[in-house]
Amino acid sequence: MILGAFLATLNQTIMSVATPELMVDFDISATTAQWLTTGYMLVNGILIPITAYFMQRFTTRQLFQSSMFIFLAGTIVSAIGTNFPVLLTGRMIQAAGAGIIMPLLMNVILTLFPPNKRGAAMGMVGFAIIFAPAIGPTIAGYILENYDWELMFYGMVPLAVLVIILGYIYLKNVSEQIKIKADFLSVILSTIAFGSLLYGFSEAGSEGWSSSEVLVPIALGVITLGLFTWRQLSSQNPLLDLRVFKYNMFSLTTIINIAVTMVMYADMMLLPLYLQSARGYTALESGLLLLPGALVMGFLMPITGKLFDRFGAKWLSIIGLIITIATTIGFIDLTDSTSYTYLLLMSTGRRIGMALMLMPIQTAGLNQLPSSLNAHGTAISNTIRQVAGAVGTSLLVTVMTNRTETHFKEMMSTGENRVTPENMILEATIQGINDAYVVIIGIAVMGLLLSFFIKRVKQSHEEISDANLNKATIQDAQ
Repeated sequence: MILGAFLATLNQTIMSVATPELMVDFDISATTAQWLTTGYMLVNGILIPITAYFMQRFTTRQLFQSSMFIFLAGTIVSAIGTNFPVLLTGRMIQAAGAGIIMPLLMNVILTLFPPNKRGAAMGMVGFAIIFAPAIGPTIAGYILENYDWELMFYGMVPLAVLVIILGYIYLKNVSEQIKIKADFLSVILSTIAFGSLLYGFSEAGSEGWSSSEVLVPIALGVITLGLFTWRQLSSQNPLLDLRVFKYNMFSLTTIINIAVTMVMYADMMLLPLYLQSARGYTALESGLLLLPGALVMGFLMPITGKLFDRFGAKWLSIIGLIITIATTIGFIDLTDSTSYTYLLLMSTGRRIGMALMLMPIQTAGLNQLPSSLNAHGTAISNTIRQVAGAVGTSLLVTVMTNRTETHFKEMMSTGENRVTPENMILEATIQGINDAYVVIIGIAVMGLLLSFFIKRVKQSHEEISDANLNKATIQDAQ
């Protein structure tokens, strides 16, 4: 299951460095090409809230194997894509499979392991979801420099087949099936709410926050989300049980996770933009800069998990965020001559900080939930991470764009005649990126302050008897 999650997460990030080549091959604009990422994220965000129902309705084997078959089908469609619509269709089919895998894996871990042993297991999950996107640009950069882009998808086909075969041989059912009926109204409201929010925030980076293409979807998403919330609170068998927010540590760590997710997107979006657009480095060189940090994270995640099991999340989170803030400060004064080695060291330092805090924060909140709410907790946690990623990306792009324009106007007004317009644009872009990193530090500081309130709590049992009673009532009614 971890290998399946690794493939799904890796697939989500490899397209970022392939966009320029695909724009040439298909003769499309950057806005159109961006749908390969936006469309993938939209389908993911729409499906994840529904996974709580899937995890109750179907067995572990049925759900995992189905998701991997869907992912494989999407990979094959993408590989043979002769035009942009076919490639986009393949990517969205992939997303339909990938969106189920991560919440399912986390739910299985919560089912299999007691709270005092979940840290080490979640550390291995962290290896999949953090290590994969870090090496994705490196792999994609190498393939694009030496082969056609289709190889990125053809290379995943045998790996996906291997996961399906291993799943058929080894995977066992670990959760109880509850034959409940789907609340189709909730499904529709969830799809509109999260789909609209993700679309609106994704478009904000390119269209601007005042655009109707941004404001209308966000407004629709907020209104529909309100209706969806009302529906869940008034339903006997909600699609997403919002009672998870009654548990204070789950609510606190969810808020911290929003900040941490936004901070994480700094390296994944701003740094490659600086390296390739402002400094002229190749996609491979950009990807290689992230690789040492990815390797360090890969080694640290299981260790961090064991430390969490022993000491809890509070001080791991505080130390991790302090390291992340300290190394991010190193990115607020970038120039057109900042050395590659310096960037590599600072980026690797950020990854060390993230390795210490990412999974402990998430696991600390999930550990408080009774087992009856595990499926809902993992679905909500993953959904919020998707939305936070979209908001964080659009926020950083907006800050960078607006500040770049401001810096360019200031340079023009000072009458720097000896500097060419091209050099002024380059310098303004770098300063805009620096300003975006300042915002990231502010978000990280808020996460750090909240981390001091993390406590080690025991798993709650107050809802379990009610859940079993509801389960029996449902089965009797059927």
